[in-house]
Amino acid sequence: MTPEQALRQQRLKKLQLFHSQGIETYGCRFEKTASCAVLAKDYPAGTSLRAAGRLTARREHGKSLFADVRDSSGKIQIYAKEGQLDAERLALLASLDVGDWVGIAGKLFHTKTGEPTIAVEDVILLAKSLRPIPEKWHGLKDQEVRYRQRYLDLIANPEVRSAFEVRTRVIRELRRLLDTAGYLEVETPMMHAMPGGATGEPFATHHRALDLPLFLRLAPELYLKRLLVGGFERVYELSKSFRNEGLSPRHNPEFTMLEAYAAYDDYEGMMRLTQHLLTETARAVMGTTTLTYQGKTMALHGTWRRLSFAELVKARYGVTPSDGSEVLLHKLGKRRGGAKGPLSRSQIVRLIEEEFDPETHGEPVLITDYWTDLSPLAKARRDDPLLAERFELFLGGLELANGYSELNDPLEQRRRFEAQLDGVPRGRRHVDEEFVEALEYGMPPAGGLGIGIDRFVMLLTNQPSIRDVILFPLLRPSSPRTVRQQRTVNSEP
Repeated sequence: MTPEQALRQQRLKKLQLFHSQGIETYGCRFEKTASCAVLAKDYPAGTSLRAAGRLTARREHGKSLFADVRDSSGKIQIYAKEGQLDAERLALLASLDVGDWVGIAGKLFHTKTGEPTIAVEDVILLAKSLRPIPEKWHGLKDQEVRYRQRYLDLIANPEVRSAFEVRTRVIRELRRLLDTAGYLEVETPMMHAMPGGATGEPFATHHRALDLPLFLRLAPELYLKRLLVGGFERVYELSKSFRNEGLSPRHNPEFTMLEAYAAYDDYEGMMRLTQHLLTETARAVMGTTTLTYQGKTMALHGTWRRLSFAELVKARYGVTPSDGSEVLLHKLGKRRGGAKGPLSRSQIVRLIEEEFDPETHGEPVLITDYWTDLSPLAKARRDDPLLAERFELFLGGLELANGYSELNDPLEQRRRFEAQLDGVPRGRRHVDEEFVEALEYGMPPAGGLGIGIDRFVMLLTNQPSIRDVILFPLLRPSSPRTVRQQRTVNSEP
C-alpha cells in the first residue's frame, strides 16, 4: 500500500466515524459574509464574520489551534481554543484534515503580529477530502500530473490561476472591442457535413439518427461568410476548432480561435483591426503594450514590420510564384531530406519559422505577399494575380493571426477548390457545393481575420507551452485500462 493509499484509508475511517456521530460530511448551502481576501482586508476587529474555503494548513499549540482557510481570493487565518468553542465543535475542528472544506463563523481580531484572524465560534464540515492534497512546501512539480489533474495544480500552485484569469479577461475585452466596433457575435455549427475553411486532418464522427458522417470543424470561416451573403455586415465568433494532428508546445487538437469578417473591407483593414484588438486588449488586461515573452521584448504599439513571403522565397530558394508550389516543395525536400505535397499551411508556417526567423528583432512581423495558389480562400492582388491579399502575424516566434481579402467570385472559388483535389483519393474528392452556391447569390467584398486565443494568452502570460493556458489539454490516457473503465462507466445500458 502506498503512503497515499494509507492516508486515504485513514480518512475513510474518519468519514465513517463522523457518520456514526451524526456529523454531516457533505454539507449544503453556506452563506459567506465575503471572500477571504476581503474579510482580511476590509473588516474591523470585533466584526462577526462567516467564511468558507479549504483548510490548507493547521498548527496546534497546546489546547489552541490555528489553521488557514483558503478560497479563490486568498486565505484567512482561523483560531480556536477551549472555552471559546464548545467541546463538540472543537473536537470536530481538531479532527479535520488539510484539504477539507469548511464553513466558519466567528469574530475578527488581529494577532500580536497583526495578522487578521477569525476566532471560531462555529464550524461546519462542507466536504470531506478523502485524498491528501499536494504538500505545501514541495508543491506539485510533475508537469504531466499538473496538466492531467489541473485541480491539484490549482490547489498546489495558486499562481497558476492567474494565467487562466488573464485568459478570461482577454476574451471579455476582445468581445467588448468588437461589439463597440459594430460586430455581431454569432454561433455557427461545430459539426460539419464536410471539412472546410482550413486545411488539416479533421476528427470524424457519425450521426446515428440521420446515418450521416460528420466532422468536427476545422474552422467556422465558410459559415461566417454565408452570413455576409445573408446581409450581416460585421460578424465574429469566438469558437473551438479541431485538428486531428500532432501535439506540440504550440499545438493542441482542440483550440480557441477568434474569427471576424467585415463587408466592404480588405486585408489592409484586417491588419489594422488585428493591431487594434491585440494592442488594446494587452493595455486593458496587462496594463502595458510592451510584452516580454521567453526573454524577448516586443512592443505592440507603433508600426509593425512587414516582410514579403514572395521576396523571401525568391531570395532564399530562387523560386517565384510563376514556378508554383511544387517547385518550392521540391526545393524544400532537397534541403530537408524529403517533403511531400501539396504544400500545406502548416508547412508554410514552419518554413517561415525555421528559415526566416520573423521574431529576430523582437517585434511584431506581418508576412504578406503569399502566393495565390497557397491561399485558396483569399482574393488575388489586382496588380499581381499570382500574389494573394493575405497576411500572417508572427509575435514572439508564434504564428498568431491570419487574414485576407475574402475571395467572393464563385467561379474562381470553385476552380480553386477543384485544383486542391489533385492527388486526393477519389473517395475524399469533395467540393463544398453549398458554400459555392451561397457565393453565387453574391457576397460583398470583405476582409476576414483569425486570431489564436491560446497563443495570445501564452504571450501575455509568458507561458512556454499551450498546455499552460488550456485548463484541460488533451493528453494520452495514463493507461489503456483507464480508457476501458471510462468507456464502461459512461456507456449506455
